[in-house]
Amino acid sequence: MFFAFLSFKQTGEANSPYKQIMMEIKSLAVFCGSKGGINPQYVEDTRKLGVILAQKSITVIYGGGNKGIMGAVANASLENNGKVVGVIPEFLSSLEHRHDALTETVNTETMHERKQILYERCDAAIILPGGFGTMDELFEMLTWNQLELHSKSIFFLNTCGFYDHLLAHIKHMEQEGFLYSMEKNPITVLEKPEEILEYI
Repeated sequence: MFFAFLSFKQTGEANSPYKQIMMEIKSLAVFCGSKGGINPQYVEDTRKLGVILAQKSITVIYGGGNKGIMGAVANASLENNGKVVGVIPEFLSSLEHRHDALTETVNTETMHERKQILYERCDAAIILPGGFGTMDELFEMLTWNQLELHSKSIFFLNTCGFYDHLLAHIKHMEQEGFLYSMEKNPITVLEKPEEILEYI
């Protein structure tokens, strides 16, 4: 059994006072871009993560594409005998280059249905570099945690400081009194993919 003790922590920051929780992780939703970005380190770290999850028998639940960072995490896991489940709406099959060699593919009609299945089938989520779609998935999950519709832990893979500004703004929203208790939103920030080993 794999357990994660999670806290909100940014690079160089001391251990947070936020409540730590324990959660068994057998499946991890990976929210990330269908593009690879301009920094090759994004894809490199993503592939390392895919290998680690396969080696630890953690099922990858992701958006079902075969390009960009989405394709990188899926292929790295599959190449190492990992289990990968893709959830993709029919209308995105060509745009995100639907992956045809996954362990399982779940077809949906809408983006909302896609997100619901991703949330339902994962034990926790990890946020990799991405764009608007990645932010949409992240903030809906944070909101659902806040509303106690579920309580799933969230990791950020902060490759090359990609999420430094966003994490600072989340902290700013809290300090300015716009967020409820972050105990309902346990966030762990990882600077390198291998740091996930501490939690799985």
